Amino acid sequence: MDITRQQRHGVLFYACMDPAWRGAAHGFSTRLGGISPAPWDSLDLGANRGDHPANVRENFVRFCAAVGTDARSLVKNHQVHSDLVRPVTRADIQSDPAAPGVYEADGLVTDEPGVCLTIFSGDCIPVLLYDPVRRCIAAAHAGWRGTALGIAARAAEKMCGDYGCRPADILAAIGPGIGPCCFETHVDVPDGLRGGLGVEADPFIHPLSRAGKYQVDLKGANRRWLELAGLDPDHISVCDACTACRLDIFWSHRVQGNARGSMAAMIQLLPTP
Repeated sequence: MDITRQQRHGVLFYACMDPAWRGAAHGFSTRLGGISPAPWDSLDLGANRGDHPANVRENFVRFCAAVGTDARSLVKNHQVHSDLVRPVTRADIQSDPAAPGVYEADGLVTDEPGVCLTIFSGDCIPVLLYDPVRRCIAAAHAGWRGTALGIAARAAEKMCGDYGCRPADILAAIGPGIGPCCFETHVDVPDGLRGGLGVEADPFIHPLSRAGKYQVDLKGANRRWLELAGLDPDHISVCDACTACRLDIFWSHRVQGNARGSMAAMIQLLPTP
């Protein structure tokens, strides 16, 4: 179940094209395919980055058309680097695609078709979950703090606890984000991961020759959280694209700071045939 690069209607994005995912339209955006000028060029999906709302609105229309979701059905969160997962319904849909998220949470979950769960990133790890048996979806934003808290696992647990999903049925897609090649940290990040994962975090923490410096694999850590939550390892797909390495197709907060656009990951249940 590889995550592969796709292009439709001039919009470049990543998605799982395996038939198992056919009931959930989804995608991870890049920076390519929109109308925004520099420094947001061109597919800026951020509501609070300084870009004109009309540009963001049109960019959402283009991205949603490319991945098969509905720009009039978005539900967004106000991301706070937490392990909070919020159940949402059609009542939570925001009428304006350019409006910022309202709810303080880093995960969203629903079992209602026509609700497009949308999270944002600019190096942090986006995680999309889909249960084709129970027909339930979730989206999680996993920065290093959220990763340490197990936000991806919390989303899977919410699907199981509140919606009756079985871990063995859940499919996971871990999208583009900063890789260990570029995520060099002080000891606070390894300490945070070990605080959540214990010794399970060790394979994802690599000391460097410079004292007090580490390389950290956030995608690997999120994968491990999902495995510990009971997901089948064969049902977890990980995109190897590093946002900090590929500034030609992604934005990177670590490299570019705030002078950039924002990428999004989204998932929406499709109606049953």
